[in-house]
Amino acid sequence: MKLNLPFKKKTDGIQPKQSKKREWLNALVFALVASTLIRGLTFSAYAIPSGSMEGTLLTGDHLFVSKMSYGARMPITPVQIPFLESTITESQVKTYWDGIKLPYFRLPGLSVIQKNDIVVFNKPEEADPSYNRAIDVRTNLIKRCVATPGDVLTIVNGQVMINGKASPNGEKAQTSYTVITDGNTINPDVFKDLGIEIIGQDDLSTYTMIIPAASLAEFRAYAFIRKVNPVIDPAGHYDAQIFPHHEKFAWNMDNFGPLTLPKKGMTITLNESSLIVYRRAIELYENNQVEIKDKHILINGKKADTYTFQQNYYWMMGDNRHNSLDSRFWGYVPEDHVIGKAVVTWFSIDSAENLLHKIRWNRIMKPIN
Repeated sequence: MKLNLPFKKKTDGIQPKQSKKREWLNALVFALVASTLIRGLTFSAYAIPSGSMEGTLLTGDHLFVSKMSYGARMPITPVQIPFLESTITESQVKTYWDGIKLPYFRLPGLSVIQKNDIVVFNKPEEADPSYNRAIDVRTNLIKRCVATPGDVLTIVNGQVMINGKASPNGEKAQTSYTVITDGNTINPDVFKDLGIEIIGQDDLSTYTMIIPAASLAEFRAYAFIRKVNPVIDPAGHYDAQIFPHHEKFAWNMDNFGPLTLPKKGMTITLNESSLIVYRRAIELYENNQVEIKDKHILINGKKADTYTFQQNYYWMMGDNRHNSLDSRFWGYVPEDHVIGKAVVTWFSIDSAENLLHKIRWNRIMKPIN
């Protein structure tokens, strides 16, 4: 006799078929999660917004940045809209929620930052309390690393010196020159062909130009050229815009230092001079309260004669030395601000060209060095 049982028969593990909408939703969620993990842990895309790295990298270059090279940094502000900058539109609308903040943690990397690496990092200047932004939602920057932890950095008449030795410039580094001509009109194609940018003109014969090192000899050989002299801010001239922004250190963008880059575990003696140079790291990047009372230095309310750094610091500079806001202006870059290493230009657009010539085909999938 057949029984009509009040419960459903087992389906031997076969699940009811999902609706098309549910299938599409599941696929979308999977793709979003997978792409977010890939972007967060392996590679991300970055576009060059300014000319600070010209002519190594050009405005309009689109790069792949390897986060595995130095170890992927885990999200500090985990609730963000994927694939968008931290703020958008002129109103600086946030694309993240900072109600949750996680401690800094970095996975092991394939290597450590080396001198001459081109590095993407968060802007250290935005550590100032007025910005009120977590590390990983600060503005992204890209520069060349010229000094690593423990190095003694000096800039002499525009030449970077590391531990007393001249540091090689980027292959396509450039700086500005005062150019005096015979006063005749110059064919604009000369500047275009040699990658020269005119940034100022005093009269018919006197210009300020940014000239790539590779073009300098050829440009000097033209018959209309009378003089080409590098623009150098002289030693001893104090520039208040230059780190550490104190008259006791009469430094400028062409004559700077010596400055020892902080290294994890390095201990310094605290005094008036060292505090001027290192207070930003101690206070803002390593989260200590620094006070001076009765000529004594207090750290977190306790008298301190020395300080030991808790992380590594790097010095980053643009290859376009006179058109770059870099470490000379806001100081060293803490390790926890590092995002990754720029490895390849995968696409490039020249906004100044017409539609037919906008794409720089010779830069597509070009390795970065």
